[in-house]
Amino acid sequence: MDVFGFAQFPYVSGALEYVEALDFKLDELFFDRAFGQVRERGKERVLSAIGEGIKKSVCTDRTGAEKELLSYPVARILVSCINDNYLIKRYALAEAKSSYETLKKLPDNDLKDFAEEFDISTKIDEREYVIHFTDYIRHASAIHEHEWKLINRKMDHGWVHLSKEKLSRIIEEAIRKRIESGMPLDVPPEICATLDGLVKEIRDALDARKSEFEIGEFSEIMPDCFPPCMAHALSGAQSGVNLSHSMRFALTSFLLNIGMNVEGIIGLFRVSPDFDEERTRYQVMHIHGATGTVYKSPSCDTMVTYGNCVGKDHLCERISHPLGFYRKKAWLTKHISRKNVKYTPRWSRD
Repeated sequence: MDVFGFAQFPYVSGALEYVEALDFKLDELFFDRAFGQVRERGKERVLSAIGEGIKKSVCTDRTGAEKELLSYPVARILVSCINDNYLIKRYALAEAKSSYETLKKLPDNDLKDFAEEFDISTKIDEREYVIHFTDYIRHASAIHEHEWKLINRKMDHGWVHLSKEKLSRIIEEAIRKRIESGMPLDVPPEICATLDGLVKEIRDALDARKSEFEIGEFSEIMPDCFPPCMAHALSGAQSGVNLSHSMRFALTSFLLNIGMNVEGIIGLFRVSPDFDEERTRYQVMHIHGATGTVYKSPSCDTMVTYGNCVGKDHLCERISHPLGFYRKKAWLTKHISRKNVKYTPRWSRD
């Protein structure tokens, strides 16, 4: 792969080797005026990740390609200086998604080689690709759509058949994991201080983005009365964690059952790095009863079965359903508050 390829895919192993071979000192990237455009492009990558997504720059010459390549480590350092979990996830996803369309256009053998860069064993079988089922599970497990379940894929002697688009999506997930796992970087304080102006711009944009999906008050709903499992799921959703399909259903149905409106729930999931408003709206409306069936949140036994029961407390021991916990805790909170005594569940005590 040449510098133009590295500019498109700056996270591959050869890109780092290329950067290390360039004739400049690393400090110059952050302190020298000559690299001002590189730093600006690094900032732009992060701001685009917070916004509508990173768009690949068209590089027409070697100098432009090298600037684009160098903007990637600058972007990672800016993200690391802020060290926000949501930003790290969002940035990693945006970089991965920006590569997806390019991956789909690669020649077959090049895409195969690219997959193997991420240790995905790949073969070309007539007009399809096949990858080993262990590699499929490793990456597809983070994709929650029903069609990605292994049982719904064609498999032959341990090899899973995929279209070019599906293999590109698997590689996208591998890219996301590589970038996310590599941050935050251990950045010297003096570098973060030098980049303070750029960091502030990004932090302001990040705060503005987060304010769009901040839950705030639940009106008559009492978040302090959530059972431990739902409090854990809510905290994860607010932190940008991609909840499992079963946990997402449990949290959505629970919130609907206790009176939260559809728009509020969609706003909650807006923080998810992989947020798709159309799909989320469809799912929430479906659980809300758009097809004629209003779904009740799963029982405690079902939560246990799916591995979603977290942090049981003594009140859980007398309750068989998260909604029962909520009602009981709300009743206790209201009655105890009249006596100026705050109820503190065992799981939240030191």
